[in-house]
Amino acid sequence: MFVLTLENCPDGVYSVYDEEDKQVIPIFQVEDDADRYLLQLKERPSCPKMEVVEMEDHVIIGACQDRGQPFSIITADDFLIPPDDLI
Repeated sequence: MFVLTLENCPDGVYSVYDEEDKQVIPIFQVEDDADRYLLQLKERPSCPKMEVVEMEDHVIIGACQDRGQPFSIITADDFLIPPDDLI
């Protein structure tokens, strides 16, 4: 599984807000999809430096569940685009 983090700071996992203004962590199954999403983010001048980090699925999902942090598994069949009001 792959997540986006602040560069050199894997504890700072990227999240987006859902319709209910809850932060949701996108967890990508495919590295290319995470890379593509990051490239879209980097097009925004206000985007901080971020990187794609590989994590074992049980580690990232377990950490989210332990903290009550909502997450979404982004499969190869999903197409995720950063929200317009991201930053």
